[in-house]
Order: sequence, then structure tokens, then C-alpha cells
Amino acid sequence: MKKQLLLLSLCLFSYFSFSQSASKTSGNPVFPGWYADPEGIIFGTRFWIYPTYSAPYNQQVHMDAFSSKDLVTWEKHSNILDTASIKWAKRAMWAPSIIEKDKKYYLFFGANDIQSDQEAGGIGIAVSDKPEGPFKDYLGKPLIDKFHNKAQPIDQFVFKDKDGQYYLFYGGWRHCNVAKLKNDFTGFIPFEDGTIFREITPKGYVEGPFMFIRNGKYYFMWSEGGWTGPDYSVAYAIADSPFGPFERVGKILQQDPKVATGAGHHSVIQIPGKDQWYIVYHRRPLTETDGNHRETCVDVMSFDQKGLINPVKITREGVKPVSLK
Repeated sequence: MKKQLLLLSLCLFSYFSFSQSASKTSGNPVFPGWYADPEGIIFGTRFWIYPTYSAPYNQQVHMDAFSSKDLVTWEKHSNILDTASIKWAKRAMWAPSIIEKDKKYYLFFGANDIQSDQEAGGIGIAVSDKPEGPFKDYLGKPLIDKFHNKAQPIDQFVFKDKDGQYYLFYGGWRHCNVAKLKNDFTGFIPFEDGTIFREITPKGYVEGPFMFIRNGKYYFMWSEGGWTGPDYSVAYAIADSPFGPFERVGKILQQDPKVATGAGHHSVIQIPGKDQWYIVYHRRPLTETDGNHRETCVDVMSFDQKGLINPVKITREGVKPVSLK
């Protein structure tokens, strides 16, 4: 009888432990603090998020990163990059985009929020031997420091195509460019027509470009609306080429007045080898009116049978644990 009771107790303990584990979620936001413009990516067996430190421009002089083994529990890596290591940057360090190449980690970022070609700043690159930094200036100057096709040099996203070519998508002020990066990221390779910066702006584009490939199709995504307002959102297009043409399909991420407002400026994570996707984005709590009070969240992203992106349900629960092997 004692053995039976012991066995029953063990079974009940295992059941409740499994139930608690299965029901555990990340919660949204996934980590504390005001952070925006998050880029989510996988390096090895860890998830990483590189966000903007969301504060007044003159206080945006550093960047933190966060890593996780399961999308649920996150570790903070403080001051991976700051203006002490980027001498030409003085404020408004924004929207990092990172990629690993030849065992180096290249972090692309915007700085100084330049308003004209006469101001110093633009898009730069920092490099490190580790994803947690510390990062140092790679070029000693901005990679892009001028307006081309009326695109403000901010909100950069580095993209590796199927053939191994790297591209830089970027642009604010309702204009988006793509440029072909040199193999060492020190500059750009002209297109066949001799141009360096090709405009690909889709209808409704404001800022925050992002691209991924699924089933051979190029999904191009961007943010719409004003970043301080409740109408900030994400829309997308699908094309057969990284150059488009990109015909707007519609919004897939936006506010839910019952949950949060200003849901936008995102990135996407795919679990390697699986049709399992997550969207990483920022939003503003219902209790906040300060434009800089933005928090980083993660929710599930899915597709319908035609390959269109289903509208994302923004949640307070976040996502369930996922392990990378």
C-alpha cells in the first residue's frame, strides 16, 4: 500500500511539474525596461535580441543586448556598444541590425538622427568576436552619411540572399533603399546600371524595413504610421526578388486597444529547419503616453495556405519555451 501511495505521489508530482512547465510563457514584455526597434536573431543555440535603448535622443548613447536559451528567460548584456567606442556618434543610436560572418559579428546601427547632408552621422558598423560584444567601430566613419533618393540614413537591415550576397535595406522619411554590400562590408558594389542605392519604396512605407525568405518567396516588411502614436503598425509585400516590385498586401501587426498600442518596428525569427515563426516588436503599454516608453515583445507569427501572413495576435502571455539544438 505504501508503495502504491508513493507511486501515485510521484505520478502526481510529475504531472503537475509538467503542467507548470508546459504552461510557462515568456510574458510580454519579455524583459524589463524601455526598449524599442528590436532585432531578433539566432546565434548557435541561443536567441538574441538587439534593441534600441528607448529614451530621449541625447540619452540614446549606448546599446544593450539580451539572450535566451528558450525565448522565455532572458539574460541582459549591458553596454555592448556606446559612443565612447564610436567617436563620430553623439546621440540617437538606433535600430541595430546584426549578422555573423566569418566568425565575426557585425552590428549595423544608425546614429545622430541627421536631418541633412551637412550634418555628421548616418549608418555605421561595429564589430566584435562575440555576439555579446564589446563592439568596436569597424570603419571609423559612417558607412552611409548622406541622403540618397530622399531616404534618411536610419533603420538599416542587413540581409543575406540565397546566393550568399549581402544587401543593406534602409531608410526613413518614407523612402527605402537597397544597396549591394561588398564582401568585407567596407562599402557597396554598384548595380548593373551603375547606381549604388536603388529605391524600392512600397506604398505606405515609413521606416523599419525587414526581409526574410519562405518557400522561395521574398517577404518584405516595414512599419507604417507615426512611431509615437497608437497607429504605428507593420505591413508587408511578397516578391520573387529582393528588389521587388513590392505590392503592399496589408497590415499584419497593429495595436489592440485592450492590450497595447503602437505595435511596430519589428523583426522575425524562424526556428531552423521548421516552419515555426516568431515576430519580435515593440509596443506601448496602455498606461503610458511618453513616446519613449516602449517595451519589447515576442508573439507567434503564422501563415495561411496561400503563404500570406496571418494577422498577429498581440498578447500579454507571450510565447511558450522553445529549445534550439
